[in-house]
Amino acid sequence: MTDVPEIRMIPVNSITVLNPRARNKRVFQELVTSIERLGLKKPITVSQRPGRARYDLACGQGRLEAFIALGQENIPAVVIDASEDECFVMSLVENLARRQHTPLELVRAIGALRERGYTIPEVAAKVDFSHEYVSAICYLLENGEEKLISAVERGVIPHTIAMEIARAKDGDVQQALAQAYEEKSIPGNQVLAIRKIIEQRNSSGKGIHHARHWAGRVQRPATPDNLIRSLQRETERQRSFVRRASITQSRLRFVVNAFRHLLADDRFTLLMKAEGIHNLPTALAARIGPET
Repeated sequence: MTDVPEIRMIPVNSITVLNPRARNKRVFQELVTSIERLGLKKPITVSQRPGRARYDLACGQGRLEAFIALGQENIPAVVIDASEDECFVMSLVENLARRQHTPLELVRAIGALRERGYTIPEVAAKVDFSHEYVSAICYLLENGEEKLISAVERGVIPHTIAMEIARAKDGDVQQALAQAYEEKSIPGNQVLAIRKIIEQRNSSGKGIHHARHWAGRVQRPATPDNLIRSLQRETERQRSFVRRASITQSRLRFVVNAFRHLLADDRFTLLMKAEGIHNLPTALAARIGPET
C-alpha cells in the first residue's frame, strides 16, 4: 500500500522560490479566482532546510503566489526530503512540463542548469531535448550570442547553422553565404535571414555585454561547404523526425482501434467494472469516441 504524504500548513513567508518565473497576468488572475472560490485542489511541495524553519519551493509557485495575493498566511504543503539543488531542478522541470512554456524559458532553463554544474547530457535528459540542440544552445549562451539564440528559437535558422555563424568571423560568413547563394546551395530565404542577423550583430553587438568565452577555442573558417553540410544535417534531422512522427501516429491509430473493439465487448467492460474502472481519462475517451 502506498503511503499517503503528510500535508502540513506552512507559513507563506517562510518559503523561498528558487526558480522564480514571470507569468501571464490573466492566467494568474484565473488561478487566484479559482482558489478563492473552490479552494486549493493540490498542495504545493516544499523541502525544509536542515535545522531551520525555512522551506525551499519544489513545485507550486503559482499556487503560492495566489495564496499570498489572497492574503493567506499559511498554505497546505507536502514536505519532502530534498536538497536545495534538487528542489531547483524539480521546479525547473515542472515549469518546462507546462503545455505552453516559451522558447525563452527553455533557453534560460538550459543556462541555469549549466551554471549549476550539470553536464550537457544531463541537461538534455532533464529538459528532454537532443544532446545536439542543448550543446548548441550552451555554446551560444556561453558566447553571448543572444541574437542567434533568438533566431534559432523563432525558427529563422537551424541551431546547426547558428553554430557555424557563431564560430566564424563575420566576414568569412558573409563570403560563404554569398558563395552558397550564388551556387544555389542554400535557399535564398535562408541566406537573407542569416545575412540580416549578421548585420544586426555588426551594428549592435551580440546582445550581451559581458559574454563568457571558452578559453583556447579555435574558430573554424566558414565555408559554403560547412554551411551546406549544417543545413543538410538539419534537413535530414527534420525528415527523420517526420518519419518517426508518422510511425508513432500509425501506432496510435492501431491502439485507438484496438480500444474501440475492446470497449465494444461486454465481457471487457464487465471486467473493467469488476476492477473498479468506471471511466477513462478524458483525453483518452475523446480519442476513442465514436469513429467518424
